[in-house]
Amino acid sequence: MKLVAAGLSIIAGTLLLASAANADIKVGIVVSGSGPGSALGQPQLRTIAALPKEIGGEKIVYISLDDESDTTKGVQNARRLVIQDGVDILIGSSLTPVTMPMLDVAMESKTPLISLAAATAIVQPMDDRRKWAFKVVPNDDLMAGAILKHIAKSGVKTLGYVGVSDGYGEGYYKEVARLAPTLGLTVTTHEVYARADTSVTGQALKVLATNPDAVFIASAGTPAVLPQEALRDRGYTGKIFQTHGIASEEFIKLGGAKVEGAVFTGEAFTIAEDLPSDNPFRRVREEFVSSYEKVNGSKPNIFAAHLWDAVALLKKAAPNALKAAKPGTPEFRIALRDEIERGKDVHLNNGLSTMSPTDHNGYDERSTFLIKVEGGKFRLLEAPK
Repeated sequence: MKLVAAGLSIIAGTLLLASAANADIKVGIVVSGSGPGSALGQPQLRTIAALPKEIGGEKIVYISLDDESDTTKGVQNARRLVIQDGVDILIGSSLTPVTMPMLDVAMESKTPLISLAAATAIVQPMDDRRKWAFKVVPNDDLMAGAILKHIAKSGVKTLGYVGVSDGYGEGYYKEVARLAPTLGLTVTTHEVYARADTSVTGQALKVLATNPDAVFIASAGTPAVLPQEALRDRGYTGKIFQTHGIASEEFIKLGGAKVEGAVFTGEAFTIAEDLPSDNPFRRVREEFVSSYEKVNGSKPNIFAAHLWDAVALLKKAAPNALKAAKPGTPEFRIALRDEIERGKDVHLNNGLSTMSPTDHNGYDERSTFLIKVEGGKFRLLEAPK
């Protein structure tokens, strides 16, 4: 039953508020469990059963919905969660295009939103919409800057570009185009394709026609295999650089030998096993992997870790928020937002997070790891200084 449309009486509404004040912490989760973004959303759905069942002595109730990789469905789900289910916090979506209109729902309902998508535009520039939005995936400008510095140091002068035609790919292209000239790099192409495309032959041929020293691919999940595969199939032997969006076993399994040698800047989670045993990032990963394996019988990937990290931020913020108000109230939602914003040096699978009123992503170069696909595995190439 939709509470807003039901026309509840003042008395019934008062009873509802009274019961809400004694409610559990409700977490609304919107992910792309089907459609082009399912390679990201499915691991996140499987993570839900591994999430903590209580925080600060309060029970947590998770309500998850599939946005089907569709922006309209994402907004509908978000509205249902805040209006009908009365959630205290929203988490999602898996994709940038689906997340962006959800910012309005968060602002209008004054409900904190932690996105699992990547584009910088979700949290910048800071304004009334983004005041309620946070995200656990490092900003593309941070990751783009780190990988472009590496590309320039490797001797590359000309760089071909091909990426997905949505907020993720265009966000990366914006940063590549902005930073490349400052590093002595010339971008020779700007080719795009849709995540659902089954061929990028035309785009690959256009990139090859410019004879670049290296190629940069801005995509995520299994769709990121297509451009690299197309380039290798047509004889390209130069360096290929990707983004942190490829960090899943599915990418390696699908790409096989064609994706060997790809280099990207990624999160600690992906190469944590190459870090010293006492490294905080390794301990965070081990806790998550252990919890995930208990309920799924398999290892998680970085997309699953995005959801775990979002709840880790909630877990960090909730104890102080609970001192200010009870779950189910506007005051609790406001307190949660404020406490997430105050988070300092929180080790996550995605990096070291320190939020502020002007930075709702919270990472710096200490969270950027150079990673290489080598021997069918993701291996640490270089740790941040």
